Amino acid sequence: MRIVGLMSGTSYDGVDVVAAEFTADGDTLRLRPLGHRELAYPDDLRAEIGALLPPAATTIEAVCRLDNRLGEVFAEAAAAGVELAGGTADAVVSPGQTVFHWVEDGRVRGTLQLGVPARVAARVGVPVLHDLRSADVAAGGQGAPLVPAFDALLLDPEAGARAALNLGGIANLTVVAPGAPVLGYDVGPANALLDAAARRFLDRPCDVDGARAAAGRVHAALLARLLAEPYYAAPPPKSTGKELFHGGYLDAALAALGEPVAADDVLATLTELTARTVAGACDRHRVTEVVAAGGGVRNPTLRARLAALGAGRWRLRTTDELGVPAQAKEAYAFALLGWLSWHGLPGAVPSVTGASRAAVLGSWTPAGPSVAAPRPPAPRRLVVDA
Repeated sequence: MRIVGLMSGTSYDGVDVVAAEFTADGDTLRLRPLGHRELAYPDDLRAEIGALLPPAATTIEAVCRLDNRLGEVFAEAAAAGVELAGGTADAVVSPGQTVFHWVEDGRVRGTLQLGVPARVAARVGVPVLHDLRSADVAAGGQGAPLVPAFDALLLDPEAGARAALNLGGIANLTVVAPGAPVLGYDVGPANALLDAAARRFLDRPCDVDGARAAAGRVHAALLARLLAEPYYAAPPPKSTGKELFHGGYLDAALAALGEPVAADDVLATLTELTARTVAGACDRHRVTEVVAAGGGVRNPTLRARLAALGAGRWRLRTTDELGVPAQAKEAYAFALLGWLSWHGLPGAVPSVTGASRAAVLGSWTPAGPSVAAPRPPAPRRLVVDA
C-alpha cells in the first residue's frame, strides 16, 4: 500500500511531504521510503497563520479563509507526494496545521487543525485522512503526541531504554524500555521561542545554524525565570504548543527582568533552555541513547549542547542512521498512522496520551464512490415508508 504523508508543525514554516510503501509481513510492517520534499510556505501565508494564532484575536472569516488556503497548499503538497510515489497512491494523510490546542488544568478539551481535506481529495483523487487528534481527545487523551506509535515500532525496547526526540516548534520525547509501557509527551519549546526571538531581534524567521546563539552567552537570570515555568514540573501525560510558548510569553519574561538582554544572549539562553529541559527528561528516564529528528537537528549549536549534556550517560544520533530522514520523520509517522487507520487499527498510544482506550485515528474524506461496497444505481425518487 502506498501512502502520502504530510506534516506541517508548530513552526509553520512549510509542509514536509513523503511517500511510503507499506507491506505487512506477519507481525512486522515493512516501510519503504519513496522520497520526501520540503515545500516552504510563502511569507504572506506564514504571516496569515501567525496573525491567527493565540494570543492574537481573530474572526470566523479569517479562520475560513485560512482553512481553505491551507487546503489548497496541502493539495499541491499531496500532488507532489503522489509524484514521489510513482504517480499513484492509495491514500493521503493530511493532519492539517494546528492553530489551537485547548488545554485546561492539564486536560485537553479540544484541538483544531486547518486545511480543508476535500480540496486535497479533489486534487489527487484518493481518500484523505485528516483530523487525527480528535478521536484520542474524545477518549480522554491529550491528542498529542501521536508520533510515539511510530517510535514504538521503530525502536527495539529490548536494546535498553532509548528515547526518540523530535525537535520541532515543540520538543517531544518518546521513551521505550524493556518491560515498560511506551511513554511520550511534549517536553517544552524547541524552535517555538527561538523563532519568536529571531523574528523580534533579527527580523528573520530563524537563527540559521544557531549562529547568533553560538555568539551569545547564557543569561543566568533569564534562564532561571524561564525554567521556573510550571509546565516542566507537571507529570505526563501532557502536551503543549504555541498557546503557551509564543512571542508574548518571551516578551513577558524579558520585561520581568527589568534590564535589557542582547539579542545573541537571548538566543543563547533559549537554546540552553531547550537543551536543559530535554536533557533533564532523558536523564529522568535513564535512557542510554537518544535518536533525534525534526528541524532542530539542523541547528548545530543546539545539537552540540544536547550532546554535551548527555555525554557519559546517553548517546545522541539522528533517525537518518535508521533509514528515516530526520527532517521527514513526522511525515513518515503520519503515513504510518494512515496505514493503521485504513486497516481499522488504533494509532494513539494510551500510555502516552492518557486516553481511556486506544483510538483508531482520523476521519476519511473520500475522493469518489467507496470501493468497499457495491455501488447502487443513482436514485431518482424517495419514498417514505410508514
